[in-house]
Amino acid sequence: MAATEQPISFAQDIKPLFREGDRESMKWAFDLSSYDDVAANGDAILGKLRDGTMPCDGAWPEEQVDLFQRWVDAGTPA
Repeated sequence: MAATEQPISFAQDIKPLFREGDRESMKWAFDLSSYDDVAANGDAILGKLRDGTMPCDGAWPEEQVDLFQRWVDAGTPA
């Protein structure tokens, strides 16, 4: 199984992408350390990641955005 075909989990793969500063700056809208909040807002978060407006201090590398996209496409597995 190729690396891109490995199951993606929130706890191991997605949650670590969000730094403490990211969590602090977005806590007014949702909790980036919470599976429920990130899963419920996955499409909106993905849109902001794709357009480079999130995180606020600079866009993620394409590999990280792609990982988040694969997680959303997979149905946001826990």
